[in-house]
Amino acid sequence: MLEELQRRNYSEETIRHYIRWVEEYAHFFAKPPDKLGPEHLRIYQAYLLKTRKLAPASAENHVAALRFFYVRTLRRPEFREYIPYPRTCKSLPCILSKEEVARMINAAGTLFYRTLLMVLYGTGMRRAEVARLKLTDIDSQRMMIRVVQGKGGKDRDLPMSPALLETLRAHWRWLKPRTYLFPSRMYRDVEQHISDKTVWNACTAVARRAGIRKRVTPHTLRHSWATHLLEAGTDLRSIQLLLGHEDLETTARYLHLSQKHLQQVMNPIEDLLIADVAETRRAFHNPHRP
Repeated sequence: MLEELQRRNYSEETIRHYIRWVEEYAHFFAKPPDKLGPEHLRIYQAYLLKTRKLAPASAENHVAALRFFYVRTLRRPEFREYIPYPRTCKSLPCILSKEEVARMINAAGTLFYRTLLMVLYGTGMRRAEVARLKLTDIDSQRMMIRVVQGKGGKDRDLPMSPALLETLRAHWRWLKPRTYLFPSRMYRDVEQHISDKTVWNACTAVARRAGIRKRVTPHTLRHSWATHLLEAGTDLRSIQLLLGHEDLETTARYLHLSQKHLQQVMNPIEDLLIADVAETRRAFHNPHRP
């Protein structure tokens, strides 16, 4: 399975997760996974959703790993019908106002956290992309930040604001990182980057410190940045390129989050010729019922 994943050029993170999820599946039944069949898959999927109570989106990741194992590694395409993807609810993400984002940055407490939040909101990058950001990816002459091998193995350039560049320079003068903008530790004299979890913990901790009661994650800042761009007049195609979305339909959901765009929609109720509300009788029962 490892060779099959590598041959198809899956990312290191995806490979690590897929192997671990199939390993968990095998441990659950205490048998080699190639000896397990449709009945085992049915039981395991029910276990993930009902016993472990994984969110449908999380269970979907496990299903993808099992599908890869049976269909690609074992060459058993008939197993697709035995490993259905769980139905997921398409809920709208939480959005912060500009004032709330400013409160978070001001409540960062340390230059490290401030820079982290500034990069997240100032570029709309994913947390894994921020964690792996290198000094060589920052082009101060062109005022650009390059995301190298982002989601889907694609590179993209992101514009950098003067306010963000000022914070980045202060961060570099203080920390003096060698390779990564956000270094974690040295291993055999090689600098390592922080983990995705560190980025997540920073956002949740600073949000609490700023008194924000919404559930704030790194992706919340990404969603907020895209929504604020849309409200400022940036077209959807440009936002799609900046976010690194494969499909414009994924970007279009920000139309549902943009207060400015929603308020510009003319509601047909305004065209109805209806009596003044003040003239309506105050009663709970139907006045026409005997």
